[in-house]
Amino acid sequence: MTLRLHLLRHGQTAASRENVFCGGTNDVALTADGMTMAQAFATMYRDTPWKAVYASPLQRAVDTARATAHFTAHAVVIDPALTEINYGAWDGLTAEVVDREFHDDYVRWTADPAWNAPTDGETAVALARRMLGVVERITHATPHGDVLVVSHKAAIRALLCTLLGVDVGRFRFRFGCPVASVSIVEFGPRGPLALTVADRSHLDARLRGLPGT
Repeated sequence: MTLRLHLLRHGQTAASRENVFCGGTNDVALTADGMTMAQAFATMYRDTPWKAVYASPLQRAVDTARATAHFTAHAVVIDPALTEINYGAWDGLTAEVVDREFHDDYVRWTADPAWNAPTDGETAVALARRMLGVVERITHATPHGDVLVVSHKAAIRALLCTLLGVDVGRFRFRFGCPVASVSIVEFGPRGPLALTVADRSHLDARLRGLPGT
């Protein structure tokens, strides 16, 4: 039996609905639709024999994880390294505002976020390193079975790049990660294998069609 990581992005928040930067220092809550998304995932996967449930310490991730943990004997393990990228001075702003107020930094970041951070923020390389550290801890603690990891958009995409051999500087352009989507990576003898990327089949048509997610 191999390890399967289910990388779940949290449900909808006001920030995701409004399409603003929302990073690791912005602890916004799930919307009512976001809670419904979390419950939908939990219900679809309730018969999965979860070995552990991990989450970022941000409330939107914790509440999403608790919906699934409710069906298990496991408490949610909070790991600070699962938090979202630090967007620094851009947090809470739209891309249009950032481009206007922090134009040079924004141009550098959009060209290569691997080594160029948002103003006063975090590079994608630093993000990927700490996310990979979480995976190493999980594989040591739980080498086999299904593990749920609830995290965030940039964090999950940077991790997928790192695990699958994609330039982390392309994380924004290589993997989708809408709210409440799950990507499943299996760790076999030849290394990580993506079984599913950004799946939302657990959501009904209305939830999948919500704008700004």
